[in-house]
Amino acid sequence: MQSKQLALKCSMEASPSVTETERLSKAAAFQKGEDETKPGRVQPDRRWFGNTRVISQTALDHFRTSLATKKDDPYSVLLRRNKLPMALLDDASNPHTQKRSHIVDTEPFSETFGPKAQRKRPRVEASDFEELGKLGAAAADEASEAATAAGHAIEPLASSIVEAQTHADYNEPIYAKGTSRRIYGELYKVIDSSDVILHILDARDPIGTLCESVLEYIKKEKAHKQVVLVINKCDLVPNWVTARYIQHLTPRYPTIAFHASPNHSFGKGSLIQLLRQFSQLHSDKKQISVGFMGYPNVGKSSVINTLKSGKVCRVAPVPGETKVWQYITLTRRIYLIDCPGIVPTSAHDTQTSTVLKGVVRVEALPTPSEHIPALLTRVKPLYLSRTYNIPLPNPDDPSQGWEAEVLLDKLARMKGRLLKHGEPDMDSVAKIILSDWVRGRIPFFVAPPERSEVLNRVEEKARKLKAKNASDAKGKGKAVDRDVGEEKEGFLPGVKQNLGSIMQKNTFLAEDIQPLEDEFTGVDADADGEGEEDGSPSGSGDEAERDVGAGEEEEEELTWNDVFEGIQQAPDESRADAGQGLATEEEEDEDMEEEEDAAPSKGPRMSTNKRKASNFYSTANVKNKNRKKAAHMKTLPTGKRQRRR
Repeated sequence: MQSKQLALKCSMEASPSVTETERLSKAAAFQKGEDETKPGRVQPDRRWFGNTRVISQTALDHFRTSLATKKDDPYSVLLRRNKLPMALLDDASNPHTQKRSHIVDTEPFSETFGPKAQRKRPRVEASDFEELGKLGAAAADEASEAATAAGHAIEPLASSIVEAQTHADYNEPIYAKGTSRRIYGELYKVIDSSDVILHILDARDPIGTLCESVLEYIKKEKAHKQVVLVINKCDLVPNWVTARYIQHLTPRYPTIAFHASPNHSFGKGSLIQLLRQFSQLHSDKKQISVGFMGYPNVGKSSVINTLKSGKVCRVAPVPGETKVWQYITLTRRIYLIDCPGIVPTSAHDTQTSTVLKGVVRVEALPTPSEHIPALLTRVKPLYLSRTYNIPLPNPDDPSQGWEAEVLLDKLARMKGRLLKHGEPDMDSVAKIILSDWVRGRIPFFVAPPERSEVLNRVEEKARKLKAKNASDAKGKGKAVDRDVGEEKEGFLPGVKQNLGSIMQKNTFLAEDIQPLEDEFTGVDADADGEGEEDGSPSGSGDEAERDVGAGEEEEEELTWNDVFEGIQQAPDESRADAGQGLATEEEEDEDMEEEEDAAPSKGPRMSTNKRKASNFYSTANVKNKNRKKAAHMKTLPTGKRQRRR
């Protein structure tokens, strides 16, 4: 009974009592009223009552002028961007945020109107629209008379041409590949997740496979992300073409030549070195992400497989193999992000140009033969004749080509692609030609732009300066240690690559081959430091694979007769061979002891517990690992007498 009363009393005290006018008459337990609250005191700290960062106007002006030149520089990385007032530059360059000029201050009322006005009266030839129309018609008549007198015809205006009303052309859905919302959603996810963006280009047409709209978006909205251009498939074009495109694109973004191959890659070490530099610049982050973007079928997944020295991404010689983005670990600090191919919409791209860029799968084309005439205008007839073993239409004039229907008819009859009644199958042969075009079996490249005069003058000046310094150093007996090229005007730091070492897949005519410039010959940056960090797989597997291949070639293969030599010989001969084997074994032991004695002394003590990654085949004795075993097998007695025992 007593416990029930206690519980009832606690429940009554827990709730506050309110009057009829909804005023609090009695507070509940543990409820504070207004009389219990005391005035607080804020600490007089500069964090609450002062500006956290005070800067003068002169310092702001210096910051604005000095940083404006480096903001859009692709070779400069701005560190701690979030702690800098970047809005000073963004607001100044944005026309929508600029303040309106004070017109009253620039042109006062007294100087604009009245007797002291200094403003000139505007000269207007027409006072109304009728006079303006007459003046325009008279000017058009005078222009037509002048053109007739000169012998030129004036094209009619577009507004004066009356076109017949037609229905809208139907576009096949296959030509819209790479432009869907899903693909662009994957692209924006890759851009947002990446610190560095690698734009992969096709060496046969780097300008045509450049995503200008995406680069403008990155420059405007994601200015803190670095962009690097990678020209892939350099083995399909002459070396001078790759060099000229590198010179043309380097002022915009850092550009690297690359050839994706599991065994004979090029540019792998240069690209890994560049990614390491970015990881060191972003040392405040635990790891950096490198995103890949570009047109379909330019080799984004192949570049990732080459960097990893293994198949980590699905690759195919047809576009559209990569469906969604994919994360790949290159090292503990560098991650790679693969992205599906995108096709930026452009008014200059037709359906044929889209097909010839390799964007569309050839087997899915509804009418592939309609794209062959444009292909024939881009390829020299001699290359087609050499690829398909077809005689030229005019041997005396190699530049004269075939008509599209004639070429398809010849190829169809030569390959046995015939329909009913002996009609040639044009579409199937056209698919074969387009497939060979996409896979690089037909030699082709877009001619690079001509070198600018400014670049020629700069290089000529640098060449003269280098020759002068070399002659002065030779006269004084001193060597030139630093590169003179860094002192020239407009020098852009870049990776030195020996483009002459690229293994060419296609053979070009003499007129398409030019000598390679000295800038792209000599020392290759791929030769140094391609190993990965922190015990990861080697950054470049080319040297290791070459060493392995050389070891396999030099290693002597043991046959049955080498091991069991003398089975059919006499016992004395076998014993003699055994004695000879013992002698050779002793000589080999002596040689091994001499090699051990000649080994270098103990090196200095390591300052860290992390050992640098090294190549196993450069230290291990792979060649002689079976020599002792072979010598021991030779010493074993063989023959009929041994079997009888």
